[in-house]
Amino acid sequence: MKRFVLIFLLIIFQTTLFSLDMESFRFVDHLLSIKNAGAPEIFEDAIIFTFPSSTRRVGVAFAHEGFGTVHWFKKLMKVANEITLETQNTSTKKKPTNTNPVYVDSGILFYVYEFPEHMKELSYRLIIDGLWIADPNNPNFRMDPSTGIVQSIVKLPEEYPLDIEKKPIVYTAPSGNLRFVFDGESGQRVTVAGSFNNWDPFMYELHEIRPGHYEMMLPLAPGTYRYVFYYKGERVLDPNNPRKVYTKEGYTASEAIVR
Repeated sequence: MKRFVLIFLLIIFQTTLFSLDMESFRFVDHLLSIKNAGAPEIFEDAIIFTFPSSTRRVGVAFAHEGFGTVHWFKKLMKVANEITLETQNTSTKKKPTNTNPVYVDSGILFYVYEFPEHMKELSYRLIIDGLWIADPNNPNFRMDPSTGIVQSIVKLPEEYPLDIEKKPIVYTAPSGNLRFVFDGESGQRVTVAGSFNNWDPFMYELHEIRPGHYEMMLPLAPGTYRYVFYYKGERVLDPNNPRKVYTKEGYTASEAIVR
């Protein structure tokens, strides 16, 4: 079963994030649409935890991990113009003429957790400025009879959404290969760069096999690879592959496994 690998480390590299094709990264698009912190939200096969950024530091720890690991929330940054338009009447405020986006604190801290398959519920506690408590935004909780500690509970869906089950096109290739597919305007140059070619944006070019439809099959040794397309000078995630990650260099990328 396919699942997103979305452990959001930082969103301080917003310029890279916002230059990507947001339609190909539905999860990030949804995350950035959140206006207020609240109860945990299940989106596709992950849970989005949020808390007001007025709190200095917030983390979450899970019962199935023995509460031994604290996953710290990160600050969600948004375009300053978007924050302004959400809170002020546009008829009384002129639209800024500066085309360079400025990013500001959205007022939200967040953590995205990809829950394990076949788990029916998730038990957790928050750590807020050093204090371990149940989630005040989650009305579902239970007291552990052995410890007397109150744990917050999230009921997990029995089945993943059908669109997560679809086999991404990148895998529809013979064993030992990845097939890269991209749809756009006809007559464009589309290339793919990734961990398999040191992120060189010029080495591998997709072929336009019919108007606006580009493909290339690349033989690769077994392993996990991260990649992006280059289209009209922009880095674009694979819209046919739901598996998205953040690289250690601070970039968003698609991920695929060659077996």
